[in-house]
Amino acid sequence: MVTTRMSGRSRRYFKKIQRSNARYELQELSSAIQADLDKRNLSYDEALNLGNIIQSRADQLPGDTIVYSISDRDAYRRTLELYLRDSLLTKTEQLLLWEERRRLGITDEEHERLLEQLVAQWRRQGKKVTIDTFRKPRGEPIA
Repeated sequence: MVTTRMSGRSRRYFKKIQRSNARYELQELSSAIQADLDKRNLSYDEALNLGNIIQSRADQLPGDTIVYSISDRDAYRRTLELYLRDSLLTKTEQLLLWEERRRLGITDEEHERLLEQLVAQWRRQGKKVTIDTFRKPRGEPIA
């Protein structure tokens, strides 16, 4: 996670994020941060830092909807969606995703939660998703 010195505007957003009690409120804040970034009232590093804070706060709140914001997790989500576009997540793609998670600091738990959310979203749209599994050399699935 990128850490920067927070401006007054960033500190105000930070306080609002901490007080938010719903994912919808976090999405509204994320949109406002994006607008301030577009107007150049916030730097990209500040927006990224706030987006990562929004993602952490969303994890603490009930629900399974995805909160879209400028963040490392959102960059990873876009990559994951790209690999899922053909409704098949191959072993090679999973290895590439593992490297991307390592680079962005995305935990395995965050990956699993995001993958479950995306697969559920695709299934609600009537799409079938297949995920290849890795097997131990003796043919036993890896737990």
